[in-house]
Amino acid sequence: MTGESRAGVPRPSWDVRTEACTPALTTDGRTVTHSAAEALEMADELRCIAAPTPGETVALIEYLLAVCYASGCYPETEDEWLDWVIDREPLAGAAAWLRAQPAHEWDLFDPAAPFGQNALLAPFLDRHGAGPAQLVIEHVGDYNQFFDHHHLEHPAPLPAAAAFRALLAQHTYGPGGRARISGKETLGPTITNLAVTRLGSRIRVIAQGDTLGDTLRLNVAPYPQGPGTFNRTWTQRERRGFRTKPTGRPVDGPADLHTLLGRSILMRPAAGPGGAVAVDRVLIGAGELLAPLAAPYLQDAVYATTAAGTTKPLWPSATRALWREAHALYAAVADRNKGTDLYGRIAMLPSSRPVTLWAVGLVAKQTTAITWVSDVFPFVPGREAALRRAAETGSRIADHVADCLGKAAYTAWTVAYPNPKPADKKAQIARFDARSEHWAATAQPFHTLLEEAAGDRPLTDALRTYATVLHANARRLLEHRLASLPPSSRGFRARAEATERLRTELGKNNPAPAKEDPPA
Repeated sequence: MTGESRAGVPRPSWDVRTEACTPALTTDGRTVTHSAAEALEMADELRCIAAPTPGETVALIEYLLAVCYASGCYPETEDEWLDWVIDREPLAGAAAWLRAQPAHEWDLFDPAAPFGQNALLAPFLDRHGAGPAQLVIEHVGDYNQFFDHHHLEHPAPLPAAAAFRALLAQHTYGPGGRARISGKETLGPTITNLAVTRLGSRIRVIAQGDTLGDTLRLNVAPYPQGPGTFNRTWTQRERRGFRTKPTGRPVDGPADLHTLLGRSILMRPAAGPGGAVAVDRVLIGAGELLAPLAAPYLQDAVYATTAAGTTKPLWPSATRALWREAHALYAAVADRNKGTDLYGRIAMLPSSRPVTLWAVGLVAKQTTAITWVSDVFPFVPGREAALRRAAETGSRIADHVADCLGKAAYTAWTVAYPNPKPADKKAQIARFDARSEHWAATAQPFHTLLEEAAGDRPLTDALRTYATVLHANARRLLEHRLASLPPSSRGFRARAEATERLRTELGKNNPAPAKEDPPA
């Protein structure tokens, strides 16, 4: 846990290869914490990584994938990938490579080359750094520095394992904004302007198997051109400078991709409770800028169309749940060529190897991280057409029901408020509008529909059942909204007309399959 500085004074050290930092669930349901090397050695005895947040879980998976690439423990062709997954190729070679690396290159607090950090920030850390809360995406709040950040000065040290996971999450998901370093300081605005990191503005999709080993093998893509550079520290290679306007650098391989230093960070070690190594101060500046990524480096990207008509990788939203985009995931599987990316490869698997697609994103409002969004979707090779139809039709049915609720709310408003003020219209209609409750109540029926589409139940039956559930929920939700109407003639008429409007609209243009007539 400690090393010695050149002056002979003991200094903290923390080896990111061998220190326990990876929370996980075992296949028999126990919660454990392993080092990265142990997680790779025991990958088929662990069900999954179970870090405190979805972002940290994804960041740890990215870290382990990078180790697989850097160690040469990855397939080079699509056929080899298929053999790896079906035969459950051991990952012990990646663990052995990791254990054999020079210890000082993997020291989180090495004074010259701290792992994942920028030692060039050292002269500015004490004066311009903040408390360790700034390292944790969920704690920092707005990155914009034009108001009091006293919450970042909390002195409680952050344990080294938690700081390491937060460091990885910052590199992976950090939103844009401004660093705490003043633009008037020596380093200038180049380091204060934080760019959105690689996954900060899009949904990351990870194919999950029965074990952590399965998950890693599913997501280790073939790269015959070589793994590229594993980014251990900022000064390991030439990166953006502090003074000149940088240009985006190209990615040189998958190890480089999964270890991009999306932030220029330096952490100050300190003694934590019981003498354990911790972090008590952090300085965060702008990280690496990349050239546009080529298709091989967007293996999991799902594309969607914006309101402006442009196409970009699917992005997280605070108002549109991920399940409403499930059709895009299944479309990606159906439309991609065999083996060309994650979706093209999982379609090659035998039907006996179902996969779960885990989608994760960070919702941010400008410079403020709001919340993590994540969801899981079933995938069974050979059932992609049924799953796509279920997701697309299920979304259309949900949209149709929402439109019907909106029209029913409008009808209730026209009766309940015969002489409304224009300024009050929006709030008055909202009184009867149950669409927000509808979207919340539809998530579970939609996932049930997907599970049935992945199984053997006829899809038309599953869609009719799903539509029946949504229609019943809509009637119940509207009734709840209308309950606030007064027991007067106008209130009774508003309730009756809105209820009838909903019934009529639900019967129009229903996207659900028509019920078949019974045989004569």
